[in-house]
Amino acid sequence: MTDPAHDPLNDPTKDPLAVFWHPAVLNHDTGMGILEAEPRPDLGIAEEHPENALRVRNIKTVLERGPLSDHIAWKDGRLASREELERFHTPAHLDRVQSFDATGGRVTSTTVFGKGSWKPTLAAAGTTVAAVEHVLAGHGAAYALVRPPGHHAARDRVDGYCFVNNMGVAIEHAIAKGVTKVAVIDWDVHHGNGTQAGFYDRPDVLTISLHMNHGAWEGDAHPETGAADEVGTGPGEGYNINIPLRLGLGDAAYRKAFDDLVIPAVRAYAPELIVVAAGQDGNQFDPNGRMCLTMSGYHWMGARVRELVAQLCPGRLLAVQEGGYARTYTAYCTHAALSGLIGAEIGIDDPLAYLPDDGR
Repeated sequence: MTDPAHDPLNDPTKDPLAVFWHPAVLNHDTGMGILEAEPRPDLGIAEEHPENALRVRNIKTVLERGPLSDHIAWKDGRLASREELERFHTPAHLDRVQSFDATGGRVTSTTVFGKGSWKPTLAAAGTTVAAVEHVLAGHGAAYALVRPPGHHAARDRVDGYCFVNNMGVAIEHAIAKGVTKVAVIDWDVHHGNGTQAGFYDRPDVLTISLHMNHGAWEGDAHPETGAADEVGTGPGEGYNINIPLRLGLGDAAYRKAFDDLVIPAVRAYAPELIVVAAGQDGNQFDPNGRMCLTMSGYHWMGARVRELVAQLCPGRLLAVQEGGYARTYTAYCTHAALSGLIGAEIGIDDPLAYLPDDGR
């Protein structure tokens, strides 16, 4: 395996993986209920909303204490400016989200904006922009460890725990700085509908989403289905690729999807920047997914992305944290994915995975 310190992914400077972090992301309080739904009087014990701060705390500590710690450079995030946000979102959308800051509340039946969560939202988007700036400056790959997640947020719509599309804002920032072709690989277990919608009519962003076949939800909040026939429109036709997978599939199915569809499409597109929507909620234990990926599967996908970056756009990789709600196993799967992205071995024995994967 390639020495991470001399990996072509990080050319020209061969820096370690830069992990961008802002502590304000922990202050988004999503409250209690029945998983993501409102609490009920007939249930004696409520539980935390799955999109809570503990999940990213665990990711952070695994990266700080685990075998990747020597290959990570921690970087400070920042708050996004209104100008940066408006490159992707409409002013009316941003005004609406900010209006919830004083009181908080449920924006959709599953999506809670905590009181005082505007600053964490700005921190998630701004930290992602800071990470892409690092990449564009030639310092090598970067990972934005952020929440709230973003890939469901459309230009004018809140959806699926997402208020601002962190990745979309960063991509628009990169394009404003001169990048002409961006490829998105979204392996979050849910369809990246907000990113799809944001670039659906444009050829300068290739969006690829692998996801469990869940279809649309919540009516107008998530109208896209994630089906294979959603391919883009107008100048963007052919630049949106959806790969819906049957529920219960694991590492072998994701490997086949990468080999047969993802890798050939990205190579043919020849992007100047690759962005990974790194949601590790396709793992075997996630409460919001029904897929069976293991640490090994995430490591393999990360390694394949590393090879694409080295071949097509050396050093130009941005990974952005999206979903992942099994607070223990998500942290280990994130460690595995990032290990693959920098060409390192996993270095941690899988403590949990047990479901068989026969590839069918």
